[in-house]
Amino acid sequence: MDLPLASPALSADQAEALTALYRRGTPANTLRAWERDLAYIAAWKQAAFASPLAWPETEAVALRFLLDHSQDLIDAPGAAQDTALALIAAGLRRSLACPAPATLDRRIASWRAFHRMRNLHSPFESPLVAQARARARRAAARPRARKSGNPITRPVLEAMLATCDHSHRGLRDKALLMLGWASGGRRRSEISALNGDDVDARDFEGQGLLRIRLLATKTTGPDLAPRLPLKGRPARAVMAWITVAGIHGGPLFRPISLSDRVLKRRLGPEGIREVVRHRLVLAGYPPDFASAHGLRSGFLTQAALDGAPLPAAMALSLHRSPAQAQRYYADVEIADNPATDLLG
Repeated sequence: MDLPLASPALSADQAEALTALYRRGTPANTLRAWERDLAYIAAWKQAAFASPLAWPETEAVALRFLLDHSQDLIDAPGAAQDTALALIAAGLRRSLACPAPATLDRRIASWRAFHRMRNLHSPFESPLVAQARARARRAAARPRARKSGNPITRPVLEAMLATCDHSHRGLRDKALLMLGWASGGRRRSEISALNGDDVDARDFEGQGLLRIRLLATKTTGPDLAPRLPLKGRPARAVMAWITVAGIHGGPLFRPISLSDRVLKRRLGPEGIREVVRHRLVLAGYPPDFASAHGLRSGFLTQAALDGAPLPAAMALSLHRSPAQAQRYYADVEIADNPATDLLG
């Protein structure tokens, strides 16, 4: 689905060029989220009002969207429930339960962004809708759910690495897990997006050091692409994988065939999830012990356990908010805090 960038002030060629500019200058994850949200919003408007999206949208439509997504509709027959059932039938909504506030916030943020793309005022800026949104967020407040059941701390990671043999699959998984953990706890999308030329090995022979370039993250873009250090065992594991797989360009991490042949295409984020799950099971953990996000939470949790200063950990994790990163430090059992051993 195309992003709503057309404007009466632009010619068709200019609108096409502007769309291309947005796509080049926006992280791929954001583009995918925008497209999903646009599809959902358009389907909701059609189901609720039997009409397509309008630009600008009216306050009445914005308020109805807010109300429809701020209540549990299981025992609430009526127009809102009928609309939700239509979305469920279309595969765009999971249930009649009240969506998470974060989901509603994201869809509203996308809708507002679509208005900005057209240089239009968003109805969500009106005092009535803004106040209703604040009340809805407070009414639906729920404990923040952790993305990973358990952090993959160093002992868990070592158990997973011990299951990796010298096959192509074993070497790939070892390099993937060690890079994903030791470079600051990378997200699935960041690991998947890495290419061979994102690994700078100029200092590997002399210092055992690699520098990993991340072209786009949730907090940085290509113009500020960080280059994160990777050294010691993780650096050696990545170089071993590059060597045996013959990675000279293209995707860094790739699928492995049943005959242990390295394929040319990219290993996607779902493939990263499967690697983590597979290695957890081989290491003797339940498959749902941790998600791929456990690499990220595990790195920060281990940093807290080892007494690493929060700013030092954030320099690698690339968390923009100290409060967000601090939560992992706060999760560490107080008796395990290294500060309790200051006197010996």
